[in-house]
Amino acid sequence: MNRKTHRRVFAGVAVTAATALAIVALGSGTAAGSGTAQHASAEIVDALGNRIGTAKFTEDATGVVHVNVKVSGLSAGLHGIHIHAVGTCSPTFGAAGSHYNPTGAPHGAHSGDLPNLIVNNAGQGRLNTTTDHVNLSDGPISVFDVDGSAIIIHANPDDFVTQPTGNSGGRVACGVIVAG
Repeated sequence: MNRKTHRRVFAGVAVTAATALAIVALGSGTAAGSGTAQHASAEIVDALGNRIGTAKFTEDATGVVHVNVKVSGLSAGLHGIHIHAVGTCSPTFGAAGSHYNPTGAPHGAHSGDLPNLIVNNAGQGRLNTTTDHVNLSDGPISVFDVDGSAIIIHANPDDFVTQPTGNSGGRVACGVIVAG
């Protein structure tokens, strides 16, 4: 191979390698420019401290948070479920504070408002939803603010109208949201 051909081959390989690296770099970002998806979870416990389920949170590249909740042992029907302002469940679920609401919105538009959790006659409940009212990365709507956040399941359905809590009744389960 002569020098001129060698330079063309080398230049072609260099361009191909640079293009591949750029594609990998662009394609790997999945959460608000961070380069990787942001994940969080919560172990949900009942009033006796028994583990009854989990909540998983994933923030995608567009900043939307996917929420997946699976629980068992609850009464059948609809249950209000919210992200609450403080990342603690003890000594009582009241320690989790009010609904997460860093923007001061009315109930029904709080950052912590989620659709009702549906529990079947066997006591199994699932919720798969998305929200762009919170995030798992930095910023003013991050669930990882200075005092963290918790997820609370209530005894009754949320009516999404009554202020400030949607008339969703007592707190029957709680989980502290943690990164990872």
